[in-house]
Amino acid sequence: MFQAAHKLLPPLDYVSMIRSLYADRLSMLLGAYGSALAASVAALEAQSPELGCIAVMFIVVGFLRHLDMKAFDDVVLGDEDVEAALYWEGRATLGAAAIALIYGVWCLISFWVVDDAFAELTAASVSVSVLVGVSQRNFAIDRLMTIQVLLIAVPLCLGLLLVGNIYYALLTLLLLPFFLSLRKIAGNARNVLLRAVHGRTKASALAGQLDAALDTMAHGLLMLDRNHLIEVANDSALMAFGIDNPTDWIGRPLYELFEHALATGAVPQAATRRIELLIETRSSGKVLISSAAGQYFEASISSRDTKSVLLFEDISDRIAAEERISYMARYDALTGLPNRAYFAELVEKALEARLDTFAAGDMALLILDIDDFKHINDTLGHLAGDQLLHELGQRLPGALPANAIVGRLGGDEFIAFYVSSAGPAGIEADAERLITSMHQAYQLPNRRLDIDVSVGLVSSPDRNNDFEQLMIKADLALNAAKSGGKNRIMQFHTRMDTEYQFRQQLKTDLKTAIAEGKLHLAYQPVVDPRENRIVGCEALARWDHETFGAISPATFIPIAEETGMITDLTRFVLAKATRDCHTWPGSTHVAVNISAHDFRATDVEDMVSRALAESGLPAARLEIEVTETTVIEERDAAAAALLKLCKQGVGVALDDFGTGYSSLSYLSALPFTKLKIDRSFLTGIETDEHALKLLTNVVQIGKDLDLVTTIEGVETEVQLNFVTNHTRADLIQGFLYGAPMSFDAISRLLEQQIYRQNTVPLRLVSST
Repeated sequence: MFQAAHKLLPPLDYVSMIRSLYADRLSMLLGAYGSALAASVAALEAQSPELGCIAVMFIVVGFLRHLDMKAFDDVVLGDEDVEAALYWEGRATLGAAAIALIYGVWCLISFWVVDDAFAELTAASVSVSVLVGVSQRNFAIDRLMTIQVLLIAVPLCLGLLLVGNIYYALLTLLLLPFFLSLRKIAGNARNVLLRAVHGRTKASALAGQLDAALDTMAHGLLMLDRNHLIEVANDSALMAFGIDNPTDWIGRPLYELFEHALATGAVPQAATRRIELLIETRSSGKVLISSAAGQYFEASISSRDTKSVLLFEDISDRIAAEERISYMARYDALTGLPNRAYFAELVEKALEARLDTFAAGDMALLILDIDDFKHINDTLGHLAGDQLLHELGQRLPGALPANAIVGRLGGDEFIAFYVSSAGPAGIEADAERLITSMHQAYQLPNRRLDIDVSVGLVSSPDRNNDFEQLMIKADLALNAAKSGGKNRIMQFHTRMDTEYQFRQQLKTDLKTAIAEGKLHLAYQPVVDPRENRIVGCEALARWDHETFGAISPATFIPIAEETGMITDLTRFVLAKATRDCHTWPGSTHVAVNISAHDFRATDVEDMVSRALAESGLPAARLEIEVTETTVIEERDAAAAALLKLCKQGVGVALDDFGTGYSSLSYLSALPFTKLKIDRSFLTGIETDEHALKLLTNVVQIGKDLDLVTTIEGVETEVQLNFVTNHTRADLIQGFLYGAPMSFDAISRLLEQQIYRQNTVPLRLVSST
């Protein structure tokens, strides 16, 4: 709890302290107007009217405090007039609180509202400097000093926290000990002063107490007289100069202390010159001192009347924390290599330096990716995956030229940049050595591991290369390497850029085509081979581009998956297919494919229900097809949605069975009504007895699970005969019965089926 100073001190001493609060009117006024100038500059730089208001408030409050001090000068305050002194203490406290509140609000607005680096730096540095002055000037009045510290420190810390940046929050933690130490410093000095006032006759005791206070101060203190002779010094102050015993320096000139520190190498010359300049010019400021022992001190210099005071704060822990934060911001924690942002910064600097040299050489940028890294994580665990990345990060710099800049892009991708005088052939040879080095076994705890890597490479002699363009080209080369079979090096060539631009154009055009309904559907018949009758159709999206003509589904479907447009495409196919099927005769059904992305991005059950409701198609005539990949990637979401659809009567088919994991657990755990067997099972059934047995047994599995079985890809009469004679397959789908055809063509075929049932073999009917 705060204790009133007038109750602890004799009246004369208390009145003297109140007079000291009003002693330096000019310093107060200059401080307020100087702060107003700083706030004005920050307001102009940040274009902030709020900071302009802060500047005006400094001027107004500073002027009012100036008037208050003038009023005090006109008052005759008696040495024993405690009541009047209390009154003027209250006025001084009110003025000090008002100016402190402005500093606090200034900091809060600068960090939270303005969000400008210069404004933040200006507000924080000026306010922290004011706090140091508060502890020095007002330590005798505990209540006044504490109010000012709280009104400045609390909004400042709040502003740092409201930024929402972890590093600003860490800075708050670094500032809190400083704020607490201010009151501790003032409290120690105040306690010493109070004991001295109560026992003036014990001068020797007072000297000892002052020494104790100096020794227990968290900061170092040097006080100089008008001739720059050292009057007061404590251990903490002289530690910055590599000196253990401060008493040996009392009464000696400051320049001798500097000469000693320079001779021993304890302090850099630039720091001593800066301190001397501030003292000679009677200015205030801060100087960073880095000692030979690896410590960092911040010296705060201020002068008043004939005295100069130097406060030294050991900020070694703060500097170390800042360096750690800086390292974390620039380097990857797992591998110790530069992260993506810092790597880009280093390469940009290298490219700029390249413009200033005439040395020959080609620039090379390589992106390396571990093949099937996800499989390593899935089978060995993420800990093993992290250990592999760490080992690869350690090995990678040694496998490249000495001048290479190496970094980690993220995930399992690494990147390197260097300039080579060996030309493109030499760079490709470097890449070959790199991939050979990466293939060597990795020794992980309790396991040796061999890996394959793919490398995308771009090289160019052009000095005006842009880093982002090099990145795009190397990434295109890497994609080509992985799509071409992995475990290889691919060098960028212009055709890749053309293909990339073409793909980017297709992305834009596909979005427009889906939005404007420019896609159409083709329907491939699904036939009961024993009755020679079409029972349904599979709806397939088709796109005729205005410039490039027909775009293969193998091209635009992956683009839709990649960009997230697949759900809009699925919604279009569902709506169109259900409307078309509603016009077909009998109970002919239609099948629509649903992707894994659909289950992630939307409510599939709701999307299907809407399509059925808007088209009027009975649920039993719609079939949803999902692949094994979809079931694996989105098992929970797919199971929930498919179960709801199955209860409505919608059929659910497992498509392309046999191309993925082919886990029988999926067949029993999910509500499938149909099994579509992939065309790959037809390979060799005419000549290979084992292939025929495999197909027969796969069909039998479906029949045993009460699933309707469809064999895809039947293209010849021989295949059809083997399927019908040796398997119990229910349905057939393939080019033998017709390629995907337009809505008009399939509608005519279905109408003919009504009147020509069993007259004309369906596979001979024209599909045009």
